[in-house]
Amino acid sequence: MMELIKLLSNLAIPLMFFLIISYGLTKDVKVYDCFIEGAKDGIDTVIRVLPPLIGLLVAVGVFRASGALDLITYALRPVTSVIRMPPEVVPLALMRPISGSAALAIVTDLIKSYGPDSFIGRVTSTMMGSTETTFYTIAIYFGSVGIKNVRHTIAAALLADLTGIIASVWVCGMVFGWN
Repeated sequence: MMELIKLLSNLAIPLMFFLIISYGLTKDVKVYDCFIEGAKDGIDTVIRVLPPLIGLLVAVGVFRASGALDLITYALRPVTSVIRMPPEVVPLALMRPISGSAALAIVTDLIKSYGPDSFIGRVTSTMMGSTETTFYTIAIYFGSVGIKNVRHTIAAALLADLTGIIASVWVCGMVFGWN
């Protein structure tokens, strides 16, 4: 069975290309011309998305380097203790909506320090899967189609992230026991 899965895995992408090209040829579509046109559109999209993405990455770098993350983490301790969130997880909750790579670095550090089967490791993993890189996603998707008014989207997305953060702590506490 494992050999079949490995074979299918190795053939998936070449088979997909073959099927797309075959289907296009049977419908008299100029497949190569369509591919070139799509590549041009992709470059245009990259050019439209690049400025908001660069701005976001610079802002994240400044936020982390300034020490503001540590200050906010300390200030939020009274609130996070009410929902029984481990203080070690607060930086992840703050960075996840802003930057996926920063959040992944925090997750890696937490799991390396506390282990994947610890309460902190479980909350971290659940939180990573239950929240979104809101600002990155909005910058990419809205920037690619030229939407500039994102006020209600950001509020709704951050509320969803907050719900995911609280639910991660609560579900892990209920399923695995509180620490």
